[in-house]
Amino acid sequence: MTTQDKHTAHVTWFVDEAGDPTLFGKGGKVVAATDGCSRFFIAGKLECRDVQALTSDLDRLRSDLLSDPFFKDVPSLDPARKRTAVHFHAKDDPPEVRFLVYKLLAKHDLRFVAVVRDKLRLLDYAQQRRRIDPAYRYDPDGHELYDELTRHLFSRMHGLNHHKIVFAQRGHKPRTKAFVDAIEHEHDTIPEEFGLARPKPTEVLCSFPKDHAGLQAVDYYLWALQRFYERSEVRYLNFVWPQILEVLDLDLPQGASQFKQQSTVFNQEHPLTLESRAGVGKKDREI
Repeated sequence: MTTQDKHTAHVTWFVDEAGDPTLFGKGGKVVAATDGCSRFFIAGKLECRDVQALTSDLDRLRSDLLSDPFFKDVPSLDPARKRTAVHFHAKDDPPEVRFLVYKLLAKHDLRFVAVVRDKLRLLDYAQQRRRIDPAYRYDPDGHELYDELTRHLFSRMHGLNHHKIVFAQRGHKPRTKAFVDAIEHEHDTIPEEFGLARPKPTEVLCSFPKDHAGLQAVDYYLWALQRFYERSEVRYLNFVWPQILEVLDLDLPQGASQFKQQSTVFNQEHPLTLESRAGVGKKDREI
């Protein structure tokens, strides 16, 4: 594909999340990073240049699974349960299905970007802000947090090709306007480069994974990243890493000093591994 083709090709971004935004439980008890509540909240977007091909392949795989006697009595493949039989979802899919989906995704031209927030650091912020302003209340639905991560996602453009954006719907009401506002905020605050204005998407919509193969796909990349952050499990992340453009870790300082940049970018030149994440700032501490 030529440089001109890259700038004119129609691209769709699929956006979803992993983890939950919860910090507090009943009575204001801290529940972040406890049993049943994630420590990290992650937002990710997946660039897809051929949605039709991805859709066809995932539909074909699902059809093959449903007709395969090996999966006959697998609960998630029971159409009545409306899980794997309806759409792929990494958390619900059996390991054998997960393997096949990851192998399929590796064959497609997909690029993934993610932003990660450590909820324990967010908890510190919420508690400090509450002490300064007693009227402050952390948003239990996570809209504030999700919008913050959305702004970070779309401040990192990686080219000029994001014509359409499909968000996985959160809750019962679509928040399309909030997403559009978050994206446009970044367009307005980032200066033009080389005299070219950053393009705005032609369409932004909220939908459900069962209706978009790209939302099913981005869930798989998010799940791999979540397993790394929550469980230190590397094999899924290692497999999809060639398709990852970058991971922005908002709460991992690049150095021990308070004057160091308070976030870290992992990419192909600086891969995300257990060692690289644990070792960030090691050189600074030794000096």
